[in-house]
Amino acid sequence: MERREALKKIAFLMGGAISATTMGVLFESFTVFEPEKNIYLYTATDEEILAEYSEIILPTTAKSPGAKAAGVGALIPLIIKDCYPANLQAVFKKGFDNMLILSKTKFNKEFLSLNDEEKKQLMNDLTQQSINNNHEPSFFLIARDLTILGYFSSEIGCTMAREYLPIPGKYDGNADYIPGQKAWAT
Repeated sequence: MERREALKKIAFLMGGAISATTMGVLFESFTVFEPEKNIYLYTATDEEILAEYSEIILPTTAKSPGAKAAGVGALIPLIIKDCYPANLQAVFKKGFDNMLILSKTKFNKEFLSLNDEEKKQLMNDLTQQSINNNHEPSFFLIARDLTILGYFSSEIGCTMAREYLPIPGKYDGNADYIPGQKAWAT
């Protein structure tokens, strides 16, 4: 199976949880590595910030660890650098930097120093900005989509957040569903 076909299947399995921007990146021919377009570098601190950001979207619960534990903070810059075209890399980097500036101006704190309530307020501001931009590609949408994609394709997302059967039996399209049961990962 080709990589492109596999990505299409993953995207369809996500059930529309991914925005048009991310779907476009997955379906278009952005698979050729072009190092001259990878002009943005992300530090370990940036990855830590993205891990905290992703934890706001998919937090740790009593039933499963969150996006931070799944390593989404390190995955997001990797996917941005290796898979996204230069224009979307620029959108992401500008939005990331603006989020850090907004954190300082609104709360007079670095992002990593914000408490949970302040992080939620910041997330609401970014959501509102995305809505006001008519859902054009934005840092918020790209980071949200990559958080969902990264988490639910990680071991934690597949085995703890979803129902997992390591050695499945025959396919049964009419399997009984138990109320409250998690969605199947395999």
